[in-house]
Amino acid sequence: MIKYAVIVIPSFSTRLVETTRVETSAGTGDTVAVGAAGSCVTCVMEGARPVLAEVQALVAPSNANYPRRTCNGLDSNRAAMLLAVLEKRGGLKVSQCDAYFNIIGGLTLDEPASDLAVLTAVASSYLDKPIPTKLAAMGEVGLSGEIRSINHIEQRLAEVQRLGFTRCIVPAQQADKLRILGKLQLIPAKNVGQALRLLAHDEL
Repeated sequence: MIKYAVIVIPSFSTRLVETTRVETSAGTGDTVAVGAAGSCVTCVMEGARPVLAEVQALVAPSNANYPRRTCNGLDSNRAAMLLAVLEKRGGLKVSQCDAYFNIIGGLTLDEPASDLAVLTAVASSYLDKPIPTKLAAMGEVGLSGEIRSINHIEQRLAEVQRLGFTRCIVPAQQADKLRILGKLQLIPAKNVGQALRLLAHDEL
């Protein structure tokens, strides 16, 4: 007689949330949610499947004539472009800083929908302001600093909400057209400057 068993394989998004967004409190021993400066979660499409990805960025002052730019899981040319936009449109002097980028879990981000999360992570590291644990960000960033619409946004937001995130920064031009998903609060942003002001004034 042949017996069959169903094996439940957790999604990569679930493993990301479980392994990178919690820590154990030294005082009580309980597991608590934490935020970290230089880290921001976004949602990318792997084929037809939405997957959460955590972007890590570290910027530090450099004494070298040519600051280092190191990317793991992110296109170096796109990272350089986003740093230029952040300095020109966001007012952060990152041109004289070493910049290191890492995508948790070995993922490779190859779509512009992750631009806003990359910029938010860089700004968070530069300002040394942690990003709230339950916050995600998605949106394409143009050279003039505008935050542009992305495709499959409702599918991405459904995945973000399913995994317990409560707020998400989205392109302002799409925010009004989106239906509310559970308790997920949408934070519209028209441009890089507006998104950075929210972070700098602890309004995220």
